[in-house]
Amino acid sequence: MTIPDYPTLFWISAACSVLLIGVAKGGFGAGVGVLATPLMSLTIPVSDAVAILLPLLILCDIVAFATYRTTYDRPSIKVLLPGAMIGIAAGAFFFGYFMGKDHLLKAGIGVLAVLFVLFQATRAYLTGALQKHRPPVAEGVAMGALAGFTSTVAHAGGPPLAVYLLPQKLPQNLYVGTTAWFFAVTNAVKLAPYWYLGLLKSGDWTAVLLLAPLSFVGVKLGLFLNGRFKEKWFTRIVYTMLLLSGIHLIMGR
Repeated sequence: MTIPDYPTLFWISAACSVLLIGVAKGGFGAGVGVLATPLMSLTIPVSDAVAILLPLLILCDIVAFATYRTTYDRPSIKVLLPGAMIGIAAGAFFFGYFMGKDHLLKAGIGVLAVLFVLFQATRAYLTGALQKHRPPVAEGVAMGALAGFTSTVAHAGGPPLAVYLLPQKLPQNLYVGTTAWFFAVTNAVKLAPYWYLGLLKSGDWTAVLLLAPLSFVGVKLGLFLNGRFKEKWFTRIVYTMLLLSGIHLIMGR
């Protein structure tokens, strides 16, 4: 087994990223796993970062899915998934078009990171201002497509999904379970375009194997923390890191 010749900072950022993904999949930290791609993209090409992360995301999905397999909002899943398939196809086309232009991909991921922080900063206000209702089917398909697109490009499909789910004001376990179902399916489907685009290189699988144990640790940690500890300061620190990483990627330094 040949260990990829990545810088030391990559392994530090990758370990933190995988743990954060697992914690988020376990239902703690309101999407903090979105930091993973921007953080790893600071040290390696975007194509390598997303390719390494996808199998690790799927491992986390398996654990999370096993926990929430019967706890999810079926009507939402039926509306969101068809749109997600369209978004995945569009994301694959986008990624293929900009393949080899890493500075543009990094800038794009930086923009998504900054937008995510802005979304999270206004999320509490928006949730409080909204009347409980189920958005129309067309909106669900559109948000599913946008989530599929951003998930394919940067594993950052959480905000569009939240835009559709938040107005419904689902119980916490139902919200987390619906999210787990959505990404378990979309991440598995993403394997096909990633393979077609040549992103799943043999050398990356060594890094995946080395990092895989941390994904299980992260999910179990998230399940343990969920409901036992307050997320406020944890998420504030992570979102600050995400904002700084996004700005760094946009500036290209």
